[in-house]
Amino acid sequence: MDAATRRWRAALFLFMLAAGTGMASWVARTPAVRDGLDVSTGAMGLVLFGLSTGSMAGVMASGPLVRRHGGRTTILGGVALIVAGLLVVAAGTALSLAAVVFAGLALFGAGMGMSEVAFNIEGAAVETAIGRPVLPVLHGCFSLGTVVGALLGMALTAAAFPVGWHLTLVAVLIAAAGTRAVLAIPPGTGKDDAPAAESGQGGLRGQLRVWRDRQLVLIGVIVLAMAFAEGAANDWLPLLMVDGYDVSPTAGSLTFLVFAASMTLGRLAGGPFLERFGRALVVRISGLTAALGLAVVIVAPSPLMAGAATVLWGLGASLGFPVTVSAAGDHPTDAAARVAAVSTAGYGAFLVGPPALGFLADHIGLRLTMTVVLALVALAAALAGALGPGREGDKPRVEAAPDAA
Repeated sequence: MDAATRRWRAALFLFMLAAGTGMASWVARTPAVRDGLDVSTGAMGLVLFGLSTGSMAGVMASGPLVRRHGGRTTILGGVALIVAGLLVVAAGTALSLAAVVFAGLALFGAGMGMSEVAFNIEGAAVETAIGRPVLPVLHGCFSLGTVVGALLGMALTAAAFPVGWHLTLVAVLIAAAGTRAVLAIPPGTGKDDAPAAESGQGGLRGQLRVWRDRQLVLIGVIVLAMAFAEGAANDWLPLLMVDGYDVSPTAGSLTFLVFAASMTLGRLAGGPFLERFGRALVVRISGLTAALGLAVVIVAPSPLMAGAATVLWGLGASLGFPVTVSAAGDHPTDAAARVAAVSTAGYGAFLVGPPALGFLADHIGLRLTMTVVLALVALAAALAGALGPGREGDKPRVEAAPDAA
């Protein structure tokens, strides 16, 4: 591997680490932001829809942007939106303006969606160049970044450090990492000068066509459920502990740290289990593990027991999205369209579904609201047979496959 390729790979790892840090920094400070805005849980759900809508817009726009302008240009635009969004959220929190925080989250989400899909394309190109897997470690770096961000958020919450200044510092970090990445990425990766219609698989028509396959519909249900389980923790876990178990905001941040660390461990250590036992069994066990963790979080008599159960929740949710998307790619002709369709469905569940839980939580509380997530992961476990007996590594890799970090 030459020096330029090493710099390329290292830059991707660095930025995904920084992006994970940025996402977890926001999540860890959601109780403080909610208090600063002085809004209800339901109103906070509306604010969170800014992140969801922005992220979905970024995900949907990223593929066409990469095909037209290349990965590097798309990443540059994504980094600019992420930095701008964090600065706007910081300002909105300082001014106690929920609408401004909503707008900032929309910008932040759009930048994250654009960048992550483009980084998957870059990671696949590095894999081709060096002949070794890169994407699993790339997503592991994002998860590791969430641990770093959760630790940082917990420490700054304990020190009563202002949220606005915290998010501003994170914006500077992401700007530096993004600049480093853009300088190291070669131009033109993923760019396609051919008309999209020539492939027969691009666009909305190609994504809708593949849903005629009953097996893919079942795979889509599984990815919806597993992505929802991950997204629910990202959006609500700190507040669930603060409101549901009457712990301090610092303890709420610590609980999210435990969840993020469990996700990281599951993603980095899951490869051998997939190779030995296959996707269906791994996802079935993952769904049951996540369901057990959620059940304990809902009914635990103490915050300590609930916090410990988030380890099961995190481990169970860690492999669901990437393994299910991998299964969607097992097709001789429609692999790219199938992966795109399932990934978009997963992103929808990950980003749009969890904020809607806030409306239900206003009536029954966040703890009981998590029964919705519990039911979904139990359903995913029951449907895991649709993933087939294939083992990871026995199939061709589909490039440019979006993944929920």
